[in-house]
Amino acid sequence: MGDLRNELRAIAAGLRTHLEARARSGLLGVSRAPCPRFCLASETFPTTEGIQPLTNPADLEAAFAADEEPPLPRGGRGLTMIRAELGDCQRCKLAKGRKHIVFGAGNPEAHLMFVGEGPGAEEDEQGEPFVGAAGQLLTKMIQAMHRNRESVYICNVIKCRPPGNRDPEPDEVAACEPFLRKQIAVIQPRVIVALGRFASHLLTGEATPITRLRGNLKHYQGIPVMPTYHPAFLLRDESRKREVWHDLKEVMALLKHMGA
Repeated sequence: MGDLRNELRAIAAGLRTHLEARARSGLLGVSRAPCPRFCLASETFPTTEGIQPLTNPADLEAAFAADEEPPLPRGGRGLTMIRAELGDCQRCKLAKGRKHIVFGAGNPEAHLMFVGEGPGAEEDEQGEPFVGAAGQLLTKMIQAMHRNRESVYICNVIKCRPPGNRDPEPDEVAACEPFLRKQIAVIQPRVIVALGRFASHLLTGEATPITRLRGNLKHYQGIPVMPTYHPAFLLRDESRKREVWHDLKEVMALLKHMGA
């Protein structure tokens, strides 16, 4: 029974991802009418000697519901529920040194979402993402795209500042990853810009160096992801700004094509 349930969950997850991607692209068109040739509610499964009959529909529904959380509502209400679930998070060692959890900020139904690495000193002090020097540069990047911070959504892979702004460690990323994925699920952005190595690797599932990964459009759960350099890196090497602007122009063109 366990193997059957695992297989059914895997099939359902794959189907859900496929349908969500087609819905976002405007290609989804599925009739709500029951199939005339086979209806689980009215037919029984045939059995033959020596073959175990399939589980009945009620058991199938219970198997799906057993380990799956109910879907969160989209937008601000969903984000509020995720923030409440996060609470006064003590899931990793970063909790001991933080001042504030930096959850995210911006439009809860944004078409464009920026995902960075983690909070710095200013972000930890204020509890808002990208408010330091790198955040000021990000604001200029957003404005160059003919948008503003209030129209997009900004967050990080991890929600607490690592000591000395060191790189996040695997257990810290693992503790925060479910909340980032839920944020993306309720916002449902049309495009995500992954800022820097950690966000790019997490959202694309690739470990390619950021120097080769940036500028190459990828996908997360059917959502286009543009990996590019982190604004903090651009503050150290301004010669890379032209590459980032190229990436952002690609994002602008994609959003325009989508009508966003």
